[in-house]
Amino acid sequence: MGGFFSKPEVKPPSPPLLDKEWRTVPWNAKGEYLQSVRCFEPFQPHNDERNEDQHIRILLHGPAGHGKSTFINSVDTIVRGRMAGRALADAIGGKTFTKKYTTYKIKKGGRGTFYPFVFNDIMGLEKDEGVCEEDIKLAMMGHVKEGYRFNPCSKLSTDDPNHNTNPSLSDKVHVLVCVISANALWSKEVPMDMNKVKEEASSASKVHSLEDIMKKMRNVRLEASDMGIPQMAILTKIDEACPEVDADLRNVYKSKYVKKQVKVLNKSLGIPLNCIFPVKNYHSEIAPNDDLEMLILMALRQMLSKGEDFVNDCKRA
Repeated sequence: MGGFFSKPEVKPPSPPLLDKEWRTVPWNAKGEYLQSVRCFEPFQPHNDERNEDQHIRILLHGPAGHGKSTFINSVDTIVRGRMAGRALADAIGGKTFTKKYTTYKIKKGGRGTFYPFVFNDIMGLEKDEGVCEEDIKLAMMGHVKEGYRFNPCSKLSTDDPNHNTNPSLSDKVHVLVCVISANALWSKEVPMDMNKVKEEASSASKVHSLEDIMKKMRNVRLEASDMGIPQMAILTKIDEACPEVDADLRNVYKSKYVKKQVKVLNKSLGIPLNCIFPVKNYHSEIAPNDDLEMLILMALRQMLSKGEDFVNDCKRA
């Protein structure tokens, strides 16, 4: 009826899930994807060329505590078929746990054989601490030797014994992957759940800190672009960021929240939407999870494809 004492009409809240996935996932094809990774052989020898030392080098970078090391452990777990934890991760988070430049190879079959791709873990980015931007750039160019201990106050100098003066193609980075938590992204355009804001950004200074880190990440990405290195992004902790995804991982590409966070990351760093992959890492699980593994395998397969193309282009140049 209306009138002076009538209550204003209250619109029902928008449902958190879309009617259908905005990106198709072949959920039942995990075996096929896993087999393609296990059978990945990118380099065929030409004439007398020796390829035993050649591999796809994938460098992970991003804020401290956002899941770089746990992503490496998750890939190791999936490919080898058993729970792994070689890349040490901080269970508390917030401060960088990785101190040295470390290469992780994944064992394949017999003793001394490895899959033809490796991951490099580096110190996390922080507002006033963490890895120097210049050290990430030097790592991409292959100038950082294994075991180098990062110094937040200064970059690796050319006279340091850990500086690789003449890097080979194998020493250089072939794919740059940004790793960031879906909990951490924030946009003024997105009405956020205040509980999430309080958990991940307990003060305005924490939000500004992330903005500063994102600027550093964009600078690193632009440097990688100048080198021709392909870039991707991994959006971690999607289960913590979205209750519907926590209830069922297959809701990941129906979640409006996750989709919006992918778009925020796209706008913040300039990484194409089809190069951003939401994932959940193995964390508390002690048994295999096919849906978790499928999301990671989709990202991994694209990393390998992009890395192979980059290496082949370098060889032809």
